[in-house]
Order: sequence, then structure tokens, then C-alpha cells
Amino acid sequence: MNRLARETSPYLLQHAHNPVDWYPWGEEAFAKARAEDKPILLSVGYATCHWCHVMERESFEDEAIARQLADGFVAIKVDREELPDVDHVYMSALQALSGHGGWPMNMFLTPKLAPFFGGTYFPPQPRRGMASFSDVLAAVREAWLARRDEIEQQAGELLAHIRSGAAPAPRQAADDLHARTVAQLAQRFDDTHGGFGRAPKFPQAPLLQYLLALAAQGNAQARTMLLQTLAGMSAGGLYDHVGGGFARYSTDARWHVPHFEKMLYDNAQLARVHAGAFRLTGDPRLRFVAEDTLAYLLREMHPAAAPAAFSSAQDADAEGVEGRFHVWTLDEMRDVLGDSVAAAARLYGATPQGNWEHGSSVLERREPQAVREALGLGEEAFDAWERSVRERLYAARARRTWPITDDKVLADWNGLALRAFAEAGRLLERDDFVEAARRLAQFMLATMVRGGVVHHAWRDGTLRAEAYLADQAQFGLGLLELHAATGDPQWLVAARERCECMIERFHDAADGFFDAPSVHLPMRARDWHDGALPSGTAAACELLLRLAGPWARADWHELAIETLQRHGGSMDEAAMAVPALLQAHLLAGQGSDLAVPSGPGSEALWHAARTSFAPLVTMVHGAPGDVPLMESRLAGQAYLCRHGRCELPAQSVEDLRSRLSVVTPGLRDC
Repeated sequence: MNRLARETSPYLLQHAHNPVDWYPWGEEAFAKARAEDKPILLSVGYATCHWCHVMERESFEDEAIARQLADGFVAIKVDREELPDVDHVYMSALQALSGHGGWPMNMFLTPKLAPFFGGTYFPPQPRRGMASFSDVLAAVREAWLARRDEIEQQAGELLAHIRSGAAPAPRQAADDLHARTVAQLAQRFDDTHGGFGRAPKFPQAPLLQYLLALAAQGNAQARTMLLQTLAGMSAGGLYDHVGGGFARYSTDARWHVPHFEKMLYDNAQLARVHAGAFRLTGDPRLRFVAEDTLAYLLREMHPAAAPAAFSSAQDADAEGVEGRFHVWTLDEMRDVLGDSVAAAARLYGATPQGNWEHGSSVLERREPQAVREALGLGEEAFDAWERSVRERLYAARARRTWPITDDKVLADWNGLALRAFAEAGRLLERDDFVEAARRLAQFMLATMVRGGVVHHAWRDGTLRAEAYLADQAQFGLGLLELHAATGDPQWLVAARERCECMIERFHDAADGFFDAPSVHLPMRARDWHDGALPSGTAAACELLLRLAGPWARADWHELAIETLQRHGGSMDEAAMAVPALLQAHLLAGQGSDLAVPSGPGSEALWHAARTSFAPLVTMVHGAPGDVPLMESRLAGQAYLCRHGRCELPAQSVEDLRSRLSVVTPGLRDC
């Protein structure tokens, strides 16, 4: 057993029994590297990563590899989800070196933590042009001993390169920014299957959220791309048709065969998109997917030690085989479903020979209408029949060996979940979802906030020291949405506190927002590009814009505008990489605040407001003393405001809905 046995990360604990003398990221390892003048092997992954498991079995459990590492290196293991700043800095270096990245990431650093060489997965034997891991270690050690000056010069040049790439390009965004962005997206749109680009295909939830906001503003092209993508994803095997929830990505263009791991951040964001899209269109399938996805999170993703919070991820592998838990042979389905198997197999695309590997099928749902008609059932009867099929398959699947769940609690990901449950709860009028959001907010405030700062990671009673920009911003946005769902001013106050913290801790007057403090790393981490999650910078902008009006903080609005201008070049030149910044830009230009004072006669108005789908409107409720926006406002009226200036108030539900339809014109089509 090595030093990782003292850690809380499930990923690090998976490596605690390796013969490798692993160190966690920290000064003990750095001091050893300096004292012994050895390069560092930094190996980064996460608990539900399939190829991380493979490399552990093949290399890190090998005694000979362990001896090589002990002789020539200091070996450090990092959970990328616990230390996203470490992951980002060295992934930027790997991408600069090789043009690609991924996990496991294995980087070689000088004792001063400067990267000079790296890769992702290395096989145990040479394979398809890839050197074996043993050969890589031998070559790096030889180069370190024989060409030390050259390596350190290259490391310095590489650091200078990635530092220059971390500098934003300030520019005033073009007036036609959003029209040009939609045109660019249309060029990359897959009009057969939905989604953007070729395989592998990722859901790209921040991009879908941006399209939803545009669609709500009446953009027909954005609406078409959004709805076709959602339909393709939820029909394919990317969606779990037995247990609900989305996998991380599809290995093919038609969303059929997923990489089976399920991430909290994907499912929180996609549930929210589906709930909004349902309110945009009235399509009951969209409502079903939103509710089914959140039900999956409630059923399977609560850690035992924190039943109000949500775990990070479920693994792709079970019994060491990718997808084994999720796929079905026709015989397995017949054993469970009996006479219903023929119709169920047709509904879910299962075949005698299988549509995937070893005679098994990844379930998809392409022709529900044809199956319903063949069964001679009405819509309600068909829904009941399919629900029975799913329940029987789920019960049978639950008897299989489950994939592992990474049960650490991450603040930014749980912030996304908080926002999803609160927003879906109010849009779908599901009080149970709102209550789940309330419990989560209470847990996070009581457990993950110390000294006014939201800390990033908690597991089994241990709160880690790290805190990041995204933790403050995403939790703040979730709290703001919980206020919209409940009208309780305490959540609006808590959101303000998160905003104050993120400015104090993560904003530099000269250089803007950074993702993390500068601790140990050779550069301060900052990434305004979206991946599967919105960037911390974009989330910070949105929170500033949404809170500026309610709290009468013109300086927060100015800071958001300044931040958007700082990244104007990225929005103009690389729009697909920054959809969350684009949405913040849309909010800055077209956003409003809706103030509904509490008191006699306000109940119907507030219900109409809180259940409205208006993604560029921030809902605020309370008494005059609760928040500055409420000063001098009268109960029984609703005020639509921008920058503290309000229209004449609406005094009826009909008048309020009419005004919201003006600021959200895309809903007129419903």
C-alpha cells in the first residue's frame, strides 16, 4: 500500500495498492524531486475513466514498471476532477506538444514543475506505432541524464507558449455576432442525426443551452438545430432507455453506441435543456426525458454519506468490461419480458445477432409510433406498456454487478444539479424537484462553505482545501434559480455572497477572472473555453449580470461587460468554443429582471412568474427590505426592469404573460 491510501479520491484509492510509489500532488513530492534531482511523472485521470483502468492493469500493477519509476522518477497521481487547475495547465501543455489530449494523461515535468514531454495511454508492449510505457520511461530518463540543458530550454519555451495562449483577445464583439454564430453552427450541423461535427459526438450541453436561449428569442434556425439534436440523442443509445440518464458521448455519428460512463454534469445540464425545450414546444417526450433524467439522479447518484448531494459519475465498466451492465442479448430480454419481447425488441432495436458486440445490443428507441400501432394501443396505454417493460428490465439489470460510482461531491457540478432541479421543478411544477434542490443547497451551505468560500470537493466527511471560480459561480447560479423556484429571499442573499467571494478571490483588476489561485503551478489556470461544462469565466459573467439589477450593483454589470469585451476576440473567431460566453453576451444585451413584491394580491402574479419559461429574465420575489430592486414597489403588481429602470407594472396575470411573451417571442409558436 502506498501514500494514496491516505487520500479520499476514489480514483487515487484505486491506485493505493499499486506497487508504484505514488505521491499525491503536493509539496512532499515536489521536495523529493528537487532533493533527488529527478523528473516527475504526473499521471492524471479519474475514477470512471475506461482507459485509466486499462493502463493501471497493464502498467501500474507491473513490478518492473514500478522499479523503473522508483529508480528514475517521482511519481504523482492526480484526480483531474479534484484538481481541475492541475489538469488544465498540463493538458494545455500536452495539446501544444501533440495536438491532442485525453485521459489518462501522463506528463513528464522538471523538478520545478515545468512540462517537457507527455502522452495519454501508453501500452505495455509496442503497438500500432505506439512505444511501450517501459520504453517511454527509459527514453525520458536517458534524455534527462544526457540532454538536461536542452530539456529545460524546451520546457521553458513550452511554458511561454501556453502562457501566451492563456491571454484573452480583447475586442468589441460585432453587432451581428449571434446571427453569424448561428450561420457557423448551421455549417457544422448534422442535419441527419442532429449534433455538430463527426464522431465521436458529445452532447455539448452549453451549446444546446445557448441554442435554447436563441430559440426562445424567436430564432427558427436555432430552434430546429436544438430540437433535432435533442430528438437524436434521446432516441439513440446515448440515452439509457432502461434507467434514464445520458452517457458522456457517442462513439458514432447517430448517437447509437455510447461511451457508457454517466457524468453528473452532463445529466444536470441536459435535464435543464429538456425542461426548457418542453416549455418552448409542449412536446411531452421532452418533458419525459427531463423528468426521467432527474429521477435517475435521485435514484442512483446520492452518496451514502451525503444523501442530499450528488455523486460525480458512474463508470463505463462493470466486471472489467465496458458496457456490460447496460447491454442486452435478445435471450436476456426474453427471460425478463416473456411474450412482450418481440414488441420490446422492435421498440429498442435489439436483434438476434445483436447490434453491438458479442451478440448484445445497445438499446435505442427509433420507431415508437410504429410499435404502438402494431400493438393497437392508444397513447396512454402504450405509455403504460412501455413503463412496465422498462420497470421489468430495470429490476433484472439491478441484479447484475453494478459499475462503480465515484461518490465524491464536487461543488461546481452540484451547483449545476441545484440549478437543474430548481428550474425543472418550477417549469414542470414538480415540488419534489424543488425540495431536492432545497436539500442540496442546505447541505452545500452547511458542509462545503468555510470562511465564506465554497470549497471544491468533499467525500466521507473530508472537505478538501481547494476552491475554484466555477464553484462560486455555479453554486451562485443554482441558488439564484432556487430563489426563483421558491421566492425565499435567503437564497438570493446566499447567491450575492457567492458573487462577492468570486470577485474578491478570483478576479484581477488588470487581467480579469482566473479559474484558481496560483498554488504550486508554473502558471495561474484560466480557461474561458467551454468543454462539457460552461467555463468559470462565463458562469461568473452570468451571475454578475443576473444579480446586478436585484442588488442595484451597477459595478457588477460593468464588470461583466468588461469581461465580455476582454473575450470579444474569442466570441468573434471561435464561437463554437465559447457558447456560454455567447449566452452571457445575449443576456447582457437582452436580459431583464422581473420583480414581484410579496404581499396581498401577489400570489397569482408570482405563480405566473415562477412557472414562466423566459431564459433571459431573472425572477425576483420579496419584501421591500429584502433586496434593493423591491424598494418602492407595490404588492399585487409585477415590474419588468432593466438596469434598475422599470416599465409600468403589470397588475394581472394576463398582462404579465403578455409582457413576458414580448421578451421571449419564441414562445408565441407554442
